[in-house]
Amino acid sequence: MVICSAAVQVDAADKPIAESGADLTAVPLFDGEDLPEPLAGAPGSESAKGGFKKAALLYPESGPVLVVGLGDREDFTLERVRVAAALAAKRAAGLEARSLALAVPDEGEAPDVAAALVEGATLASYRFDRFKSKDSDDEEDEDDEPDKRLESLTLLGDSSIAEAAEAARITSEAANEARELQHLPSNVATPTYLAERAEEIAKELDSVSAEVLDRKAMVDKGMGGLEAVSAGTDEEPRLIVLRYEAGGDGETLGLVGKGVTFDSGGISIKPSEGMQEMKMDMSGAAAVLEAVGAIARLEIPINLLAVIPSTENMPSGHAIKPGDIITQLNGKTVEINNTDAEGRLILADALAYSVELGADRIVDLATLTGAVLIGLGSTYAALISNDDDWAERVEASAERTGELAWRLPLHPEYKALTKGTVADLTNAAAKRKAGTIYAGSFLEEFVEDKPWVHLDIAGTAWDVGREYVGKGPTGYGVRLLVDLARSLADK
Repeated sequence: MVICSAAVQVDAADKPIAESGADLTAVPLFDGEDLPEPLAGAPGSESAKGGFKKAALLYPESGPVLVVGLGDREDFTLERVRVAAALAAKRAAGLEARSLALAVPDEGEAPDVAAALVEGATLASYRFDRFKSKDSDDEEDEDDEPDKRLESLTLLGDSSIAEAAEAARITSEAANEARELQHLPSNVATPTYLAERAEEIAKELDSVSAEVLDRKAMVDKGMGGLEAVSAGTDEEPRLIVLRYEAGGDGETLGLVGKGVTFDSGGISIKPSEGMQEMKMDMSGAAAVLEAVGAIARLEIPINLLAVIPSTENMPSGHAIKPGDIITQLNGKTVEINNTDAEGRLILADALAYSVELGADRIVDLATLTGAVLIGLGSTYAALISNDDDWAERVEASAERTGELAWRLPLHPEYKALTKGTVADLTNAAAKRKAGTIYAGSFLEEFVEDKPWVHLDIAGTAWDVGREYVGKGPTGYGVRLLVDLARSLADK
């Protein structure tokens, strides 16, 4: 199974700008500051500005140099570094440069800055074109297209940044692999395909094991949510379990990712406009899958359990209907008042199962509600939690990685919305209030008081528009989860 194209080679070199040896060299510039001596007076230097996102191409004798503005020095952030690196990578693509050198800014902690440069450039270099065929009359050599891709990235800075740069490469490539899964059409990325990807990760990495449950196994275990949502589709559902154990007797971090590979809404069918995007309703699953792979490749010393419920949600004569009542894995009953509120049903079983399998603290990621787009747009994911300390730790990882999350409150009055009329719970409240919080409050019923964070990523999984991810899938969550795992290992 091929996920992404060839990886970009990353290294660090303590050498002058003029000796980078790259097809294109990019140099950061703060607003109001002078160009470094090798570039002062070079052709094009009069156009160089330090304003944030400003870029100018210079032509010194050593080869083309792109000057990228970082804005005022006092406004320096790692996010600005990611953006600057992305702008450089895009210009490199436009120039068909295969190698790019990035000078490390002299601000901030050098390893963190180096990591941000690698993240921005690697994420911006991603392309999805596996389904594009060449014109039979195209006279270009069949190897021309790969030559337009970035093959190597060199950071011009002290050798102490090398380890951080390599870790950032592994993490960013995992995010790109998640984006590839998000991009794939649902007739390719089926639940079985996601399960095969999990098994591939386990085969590649001896430290990871995989177990896949089929429909019969789910039913036998009493996973009524997965059974109900998958009833309407001919595609076989899968429950994927990955384990990575490198933390000795320490706690086990549980990760749960929603894996609806196509969401039509079921009997409560969605409007046709934009429905093609519902192939990406498995974005939480993609992030969890690839984050596990990255954590294992980085050999982070923690114990990890990932549970991914995966199915399509389709209308048919077998599909679950509004008014039906199901029983979830933990024994709670649920009235189905809207079959398009399916994600919480499969997540409920997965959360309960992760507790059963020994997760001590949990993070779930899901493209769960359209309401989160209204409330937070595409800048922040919604974060809901039953534990302040755990929420703060996840928020800190979100801030460090630029995969931002904004905490929303839980309150007994929201909990009242989840109560059913003739069953324990309802999957869709009669009143259209606080839709994102309501969904999170529903999920809380299945974590048995374990420290838990829910991330609603419906607004951040695609079409964010940032320079390093553009308007398509973002792989949101991979870098956050890797950072979170590292923070747990370091505590």
